[in-house]
Amino acid sequence: MKLTELLPMVRQLSAPDKLKLIRILAEELDTNEDISPLEPHKVYYLATPYDSFGAGEILMQAMQVSNRDGE
Repeated sequence: MKLTELLPMVRQLSAPDKLKLIRILAEELDTNEDISPLEPHKVYYLATPYDSFGAGEILMQAMQVSNRDGE
């Protein structure tokens, strides 16, 4: 069955049944080991704006330029 055939039926489900379906699908994904390239128990460092004190000013400037270009 294709997803395009399944979606209309899923949309007709009640909210509690949709939640049950989400849980069932999530549990199935959880048991599949190949859904993510991330390795368990490994630390991954993510870039964040924390301690990037000039980032807010640069963002404001970019937004002002974008607003001027859109006028």
